Amino acid sequence: MNGQRAVVTAAGQVEIERFDPPPPPPRQVRLRALTTLISPGTERAFFLNLDNTGASYPFYPGYSFVGLVEARGAAVTTLQVGDCVVCPAPHASHALVDADVCLPVPADLPPDEVAYFNLLAIAMQGVRKARIELGESVAVLGAGIVGILAMRLAQLSGGLPVIGIDLDAQRLALAGRIGADEILVSDDGLLDELRAMLSSSGADVVIEATGAPALVMTAFQMAAEKGRVVLLGSTRGASERVNFYRDVHRKGLHIIGAHEITRPRFEDSPGYWTQMREQMICLELLARRRVEVTPLTTHRYNWREFPDAYAHLADWDKHVLGILVEWT
Repeated sequence: MNGQRAVVTAAGQVEIERFDPPPPPPRQVRLRALTTLISPGTERAFFLNLDNTGASYPFYPGYSFVGLVEARGAAVTTLQVGDCVVCPAPHASHALVDADVCLPVPADLPPDEVAYFNLLAIAMQGVRKARIELGESVAVLGAGIVGILAMRLAQLSGGLPVIGIDLDAQRLALAGRIGADEILVSDDGLLDELRAMLSSSGADVVIEATGAPALVMTAFQMAAEKGRVVLLGSTRGASERVNFYRDVHRKGLHIIGAHEITRPRFEDSPGYWTQMREQMICLELLARRRVEVTPLTTHRYNWREFPDAYAHLADWDKHVLGILVEWT
């Protein structure tokens, strides 16, 4: 059997390589891909070997996989051949994974939508850590995929208002459609505009979802006294000239690191749910139409065009959001 998969061979270099998908061991399944989703922020950073990635080559990118069970190991009883599932596997025509990391896709939920399960779960764990109370104001810096999804989840958690902030008017318009009650352009007057909008010293909760080091200080300044700042975006470098005494210490801020790897592996606790539990909730939210993701898809590529997709990603087109790769 011939399979194909994407491989990053060096910083800025990607290609498609052939491989032979093996039969699954007892507790694994072999999946045939339908769709994979490129995560523009994280995958671009690793592709270009940006700060704080620790990338080593070659590596196989991707972690949002939708496919069909093609074969199963002798000990697998929870999945049947032909089942449609999601799992955090790389961009490839086939994947060999543990059966217990696969989640069945709800009926009538198309692959193009369910492909967002993992980015939605990443946004969810950050919002969950914020412990938003009904009626608290929430400001989200960054209207990329994770930022917009965090806005919607903040609304579902009771945030009022939820304010989306970005430099780009087109992204802000999309944020207003999907998850923001109000939108603000990130410019020199941002802090004054935010405080005027809220009639207060700042937002109760600020979620930094850009990964831009300079905006960490902005997030601290946007937060109200005794507010919470959630660092959801993976910052690519050091944040300079942060006045911790003025912007954190005296304000009594709570700073929450929200990298997705901080989830517990086996057991949920308040504010910290396992990856599988959150992915299950995300599939349920998508199935119940509580979260809209279709407008987030801006580009589609056939698997043969994968190098073109990554070249587009490397150019940092601000209008690139969700990039779907079709493997059928």
